[in-house]
Amino acid sequence: MGQFTKIEIDGRLMIATINRPEVYNACHPMANQELVEAFDEFQTNPELWVAIITGAGDKAFCAGNDLKYHAETQAKTGKRPIHPAKGFGGLANRFDLDKPVIAAVNGIAMGGGFEIALASDIIVASDQAKFALPEPRVGLAAGAGGMQRLSRTIPLKKAMGMMLTGRHVSAKEGYELGFVTEVVPHAELMVAAKRWAAEILACSPMSVRATKQVVMRSLDVPALEMAMRNQSYPAFVAMATSEDTVEGPKAFAEKRKPNWKGR
Repeated sequence: MGQFTKIEIDGRLMIATINRPEVYNACHPMANQELVEAFDEFQTNPELWVAIITGAGDKAFCAGNDLKYHAETQAKTGKRPIHPAKGFGGLANRFDLDKPVIAAVNGIAMGGGFEIALASDIIVASDQAKFALPEPRVGLAAGAGGMQRLSRTIPLKKAMGMMLTGRHVSAKEGYELGFVTEVVPHAELMVAAKRWAAEILACSPMSVRATKQVVMRSLDVPALEMAMRNQSYPAFVAMATSEDTVEGPKAFAEKRKPNWKGR
């Protein structure tokens, strides 16, 4: 456990909790660095296959950048605090992460907090969650991927309506817009997030990584035919030659659960 985060390991699952409830789990550079280190370990540890990120307490997932710390630091040093190279929350710029991440949004997800959620693969939201990119209201812009990811996730005019006004969106509206995967009662949030993790863990991790890598990299290919013809994505090649691709059909034929190796 770090000073600003809590990391739990449950078998193949890592749960990272932003642990600054006194400031609505807003992240300053030290909290960001702890999250970088946690997701570095998740990315490189072959025993970890799925991650959940959430916030401590009942009020906030993450309120984004710690603006009080930001202002105090800038006043003292004349310089703005620098976010890590891997991006806000250790996830926003982690474009080479092929393992799945689930955001369990337990309250407000504002600015960088929403950007952490958008950088995840699945968003499970409490019915009390609120989402926004309110940076323009404080003279900033959503520079940790929010402008790019939200406009790629939901229809452009809907995204612009959120980003140009900084308005707050409920979990229900987020589900209707399409950036929330599931909305659950607040008390059932972590149960639901762990259910999603268990369903992913029932699949071959090689197949899961191949799927995520192909989907994410194909988004940059404008022509469908070109995207489909490209069979050289590293995770896809690794899956096709893995022990798991032999084990899956074998287990199906033998009417038993597969014993995935992740290799």
